[in-house]
Amino acid sequence: MTNIENWTREQWEMSKEDARQSIFYLYTPLCGTCAVASKMVEVIAAMKPELPIGKADLNYVEDLAVDYEIESVPCLLIQKDGEVIHKVYAFHSIPHLLEKIG
Repeated sequence: MTNIENWTREQWEMSKEDARQSIFYLYTPLCGTCAVASKMVEVIAAMKPELPIGKADLNYVEDLAVDYEIESVPCLLIQKDGEVIHKVYAFHSIPHLLEKIG
């Protein structure tokens, strides 16, 4: 299993500029649903090694939560060509996430 890198907000913003597509996974450590979602994101990262994927504890990027209007965690921000095209809150299954990623 791959280990997803912790990103700062600046690294996320750079990935939006530099990569055609990237993903930013937001969580909090005490969230039980986040623990399950984290495992799913790890599988996605292993399946798509070419896709830049970062993660951050939302407690440390609160301004991002405000600016992106994050409603809850876990949250998966999926950007394509510099625009956030999906904010995924319901991590139904890996195939569901792969469909959202495209």
